[in-house]
Amino acid sequence: MLNATLCDVIRWRKGEVLRVRREWPGAMELDVTVPEGECRALAYPPLVGRPEPGDTVLLNTTALAMGLGTGGYAMVVAVPDRLPQDPSGPGHLVKARYTPLQATVLGADEQDSPYHPILRDADSIDGMPVVVADLHSALPAVLCGLYEASRTEADRPEADRSGARPRVAYVMPDGGALPAWFSMSCARLRELDWLCGVVTTGQAFGGDVEAVTLHTGLLAARHVLGADVAVVAQGPGNLGTGTRWGFSGVSAGEAVNATATLGGRPVAALRVSEGDRRERHIGVSHHSLTAYGRVALAPAQVVVPELPGDFGRRVAEQAQALAVRHELVEVPVDGLYEALRQSPVRLSTMGRGLDEDLACFLASAAAGRHAASLLT
Repeated sequence: MLNATLCDVIRWRKGEVLRVRREWPGAMELDVTVPEGECRALAYPPLVGRPEPGDTVLLNTTALAMGLGTGGYAMVVAVPDRLPQDPSGPGHLVKARYTPLQATVLGADEQDSPYHPILRDADSIDGMPVVVADLHSALPAVLCGLYEASRTEADRPEADRSGARPRVAYVMPDGGALPAWFSMSCARLRELDWLCGVVTTGQAFGGDVEAVTLHTGLLAARHVLGADVAVVAQGPGNLGTGTRWGFSGVSAGEAVNATATLGGRPVAALRVSEGDRRERHIGVSHHSLTAYGRVALAPAQVVVPELPGDFGRRVAEQAQALAVRHELVEVPVDGLYEALRQSPVRLSTMGRGLDEDLACFLASAAAGRHAASLLT
């Protein structure tokens, strides 16, 4: 019989804040002393208040002790001697429900929201292209490809232009990080107007717009944020077990289904790698083959990047397994490397940068390029 007590699942520490390392919207990175020494910690001021040097903080150090990558911080749970003010204003949507840090937010789809009349009977996203990807690291690459196509459009003669740069919303499900604030990429892309907004769905929270489900999240992206295109991908810190079904990226297939149900155009970005040391992720990842081949019951346009050489042929051959249900769309990648090099945020996937796993980012950028073509 499996059994776990509280002490089995959380490692607790008290610490003292030494200094603030850096900040971005919704998050603070700190240096904190704990009995074992000094460590990095992450605090979300909207949840726990603003820690200052000298404050005692209660920490969850579980992920830090495990040596996780994206989760390798001690997490500030509370600043016991200086608690934040009670929340005020409307909002009855509880996220991270029945955990010690459950938070009440105003959902766009709840009755007290000014957007409730818009979303109450909304049933379509009006053919909006929705790029679906597995990993959070795909998000900036998708945008690089999408906006590279927009820049090309802007260079055409005035009579041939289709309009201004498209508005793109990021819709974040709850398969990875729950707080959208964890993503420095999102904060920077939002600041530069590369994103018109972030919608957090399910148990995820901290977006510009909150929604109960992925379906209302997509509807809010279209009808509240006025998006022309949406990108659906997990937040940072996805979970995988090396089994066929035990990975959080199965949500990519569910996003295809939700998009099709709402009358959108699902564009499936393949998870591709030439640099991963795990054979199951070389070429087209088994994550994409399972999520799109087994979970996605509605047809999507699966973007197959035209990569060079034997590796490109391998990707194209593996993608053929998805042709039973989906339309395979071959997209050239010429010019996309230059677009990716101009990304306003650092490109990194599983610790690998652009030149260490170029195929990964080209595949995502190709999906963005194709989505842009659907707007013309």
